[in-house]
Amino acid sequence: MYSQAELQSAVDAGVLSEEAAQALHAHVARLRAMPVADEENVRLVTGFNDIFVTIACGLVIFSALNVKTSAMPWLGGLLVAVACWLMAEIFTRKRRMALPSLVLLAAFVLGAGACAWGIAGTLLPTHDIVHTWQWQGETNSWTEHVRYPWQEAVMMLCAGLAASLAALAHWLRFRVAAAIAAGIGGLVALALGAVGAASGQSIEANPVIAPAALVCGIAVFAFAMRWDLSDPQRRTQRADIAFWLHLLAAPLLAHPLFYWMGVLGGRQITMATGLGVLAIYLIFALVALTVDRRALLVSALAYVLAAMFSLLNHFGSVGATMALTTLVIGGALLGLSVFWATLRRAVLSMLPGDWTARLPAAA
Repeated sequence: MYSQAELQSAVDAGVLSEEAAQALHAHVARLRAMPVADEENVRLVTGFNDIFVTIACGLVIFSALNVKTSAMPWLGGLLVAVACWLMAEIFTRKRRMALPSLVLLAAFVLGAGACAWGIAGTLLPTHDIVHTWQWQGETNSWTEHVRYPWQEAVMMLCAGLAASLAALAHWLRFRVAAAIAAGIGGLVALALGAVGAASGQSIEANPVIAPAALVCGIAVFAFAMRWDLSDPQRRTQRADIAFWLHLLAAPLLAHPLFYWMGVLGGRQITMATGLGVLAIYLIFALVALTVDRRALLVSALAYVLAAMFSLLNHFGSVGATMALTTLVIGGALLGLSVFWATLRRAVLSMLPGDWTARLPAAA
């Protein structure tokens, strides 16, 4: 069976027309008795050779990452980026291997960002803080080399800019669908770094970071929907681009909301907070059913597990609480998976007709 990427490659090479490729894909979908859109296909592995090549690429990346010195902390990131680009020329551009292409893309973008982070850190000076303590009548001290919060924000800004430019170059050369999301992720880091630099506060303690992340998440989600709505049947690479953008938008939307509710940080969850977490997860489920994307559910799952574990921990042992939490959440997700098409039809039936016409059809 030919994969979607191979069919798209044949269209790009002029071997098949766009109409013929879509007709073939629709025919196979009808034979499988399920709409293409509902499957939300993500092709990662076509054979064990993909895994073999990915392991080999990972070893090369690991070795390149560890080639650095104290005077040049950016060297490892630079070597990773160069090595990934050269390997992508073979395994992405020529052989079109999905899993190695994703790994090489991620390592290339992160390597470029790490290189920029290291260069900025080298150029920005540190200041010394002397710590002293008493032990058996003697005074001891040690010196810590630290940076100001605005310096760390500038380093993050430089890393985000480099990652975005690297993702853009990778997209123009190799056309990997996830490169768009990687570039947008770099822009998000750039925006958050700019917010941190402007406020002069650390990223962890900055009260503006969470609202800024939520705004970025909404913007990325809207951008993902633009790609999704341009291909409601999900037969072209536009649907793959939308998938990775949804995967990026999901944590940006979920993290600030659950952070404000106190789920993070190991604090005790009250019954009201637990119900609020479940209500937000239900909203995410409705949005996921509407747009037929499961990324929101996966992203928010860790927060729901943490909230339910903390809430149920008052009523039993830790082991029993963990078992009950995972059983409840796992059973709910299994039920949602089994009745996904039925629930989608119910949700879409409540929406205006012009909305449903632009969304993927339910099975």
